[in-house]
Amino acid sequence: MSAHAVNQKKSNRVPPKTVEIHIRRRANPDSPQYWEVFELPYRPNLNIISCLMEIQKNPVTKEGNPTTPPVWQMNCLEQVCGICTMVINGRARQSCSALIDNLEQPIKLEPMSKFPNIRDLVVDRSQMFDHLKQVNAWVELDGTHDLGPGPRMDQEEVQERYSYSRCMTCGCCLEACPQYEGDNYIGPQAIAQVRLFNMHPSGKMTRDERLEGIMGEDGITNCGNAQNCVKACPMGIPLTRAIYEENRETVVHGLFGWLKS
Repeated sequence: MSAHAVNQKKSNRVPPKTVEIHIRRRANPDSPQYWEVFELPYRPNLNIISCLMEIQKNPVTKEGNPTTPPVWQMNCLEQVCGICTMVINGRARQSCSALIDNLEQPIKLEPMSKFPNIRDLVVDRSQMFDHLKQVNAWVELDGTHDLGPGPRMDQEEVQERYSYSRCMTCGCCLEACPQYEGDNYIGPQAIAQVRLFNMHPSGKMTRDERLEGIMGEDGITNCGNAQNCVKACPMGIPLTRAIYEENRETVVHGLFGWLKS
């Protein structure tokens, strides 16, 4: 079917009169999860955040029962911060960019399963940031002397580094990764940041510390090569390439460390 025919087919669709949303809820970290169903009037160009805000203004279920307003997180509303990530119809994605017109109904909203669920759609993603600390995902400069102009870099390396720098720590890659569960695997997002900083001339000063950060029991060798991460990443980051390159670097680093000992 041609693109014109597909667009024509979409334009001929009769828009629904209502939007039905199922939300997987939880009152607190120790309470059980449960589902609640809400129904809203349809209007064009609604996104998930807009629907949640409408429900928050009038928290009444489809059956007419008053309830507590659903809780979620949001910030930039431009698919940049990653904080509004949730599981929408079985797929982890940002709720600010998820348009109702592109989703099948009923729409099911769930918190990400790979992080502790605090309340409703809110999860604690602090372990992602702990992993960034573990791999020293920064460049240490004391600022006490003039560094002068930065070194020139190959344009291909610059483009590759830029793709890694777009990571918004949203957690989509970790939600999709079958190996990521608790503390058994550091995950592709941290490995990609190792690649980002180790490629930079200044970052190479602390290259060994970063490599050692992904060589522990929860390190890069636990990757099962499922490649779900690169498919799930909303920013199109080449995560599998980062894993391959850093796997090679850790092998070389470990070999030279063994020869020195």
